[in-house]
Amino acid sequence: MSVLAPYPPEPERAAEVRQRFHDEARSPRPDLATLCLLLGAAADRALDDAGIDAAQIRLDELAGELPFSPGGPRSWAAALADLLGTRHGFHGTPADYERLRSSLLHEVIVRRRGLPILLSVVWMEVARRAGGPVYGVALPGHFVVGFGPPDDQVLADPFDGGRVLTSGDAETLVAGATGAPLDPSMLQPADPLEVVVRILNNIRAWAAARPERSDVALWAVELSLVLPSHPARLRYERAQLLVQRGDFLQGAEELDSYAELVSAVDESTADRVRGQARAARARLN
Repeated sequence: MSVLAPYPPEPERAAEVRQRFHDEARSPRPDLATLCLLLGAAADRALDDAGIDAAQIRLDELAGELPFSPGGPRSWAAALADLLGTRHGFHGTPADYERLRSSLLHEVIVRRRGLPILLSVVWMEVARRAGGPVYGVALPGHFVVGFGPPDDQVLADPFDGGRVLTSGDAETLVAGATGAPLDPSMLQPADPLEVVVRILNNIRAWAAARPERSDVALWAVELSLVLPSHPARLRYERAQLLVQRGDFLQGAEELDSYAELVSAVDESTADRVRGQARAARARLN
């Protein structure tokens, strides 16, 4: 496998993938694995529909390797840790934070390495297929999985091979990320769209640290914009990326649209953005 970060597909394929992502995100019950694999197709021109199907089949196969229906939440957590963490070696390392592949589900399934949130997606999708009471838990700075109802919740850390967390472990993770104590609201299940937003935010942060990969930043912003709910400022971010990449006309049009949007609440910001649009158009000459 190439050590280079993957590159997005050609425009026609990219538009098709973005439309399918839009349709799935706005369906009555968005499917997490499908959304993550379409996100991967937006990132990686090598991932075609056959590759997406193969990734789904692999998740099915892993679910089929669970030897029995474990029972209570702790038994489910132990069974998934044994299957995925021990037998198949899914876990994370600090180096995974430096790789775009660590945020792409199809790559994580093959490499068995990834960020906490993508490894958690593997845990969730395998357990869900097997009928497990599993869900994502978006702790600040470190995504984990939960099993069972709130009064009998068991947390596990797929990044650490599925290790079951004590209440003290969870408090330490939160304190390390925020300096604040663990709040019970942090233990609520994350819905599929919340998971996808967090993955896209991670990718945008990865790209922001690598200006030469503005292609990654652009597709990540564009997928974020087709989600049912998104901050308006993403349009400004997209406009800046277009200008950065030399698409001055489209970037200027997007800047003007954003200025119109914010003018009702912040005219000084709108004026500043209109000036940026004029500057972008001037670069056409």
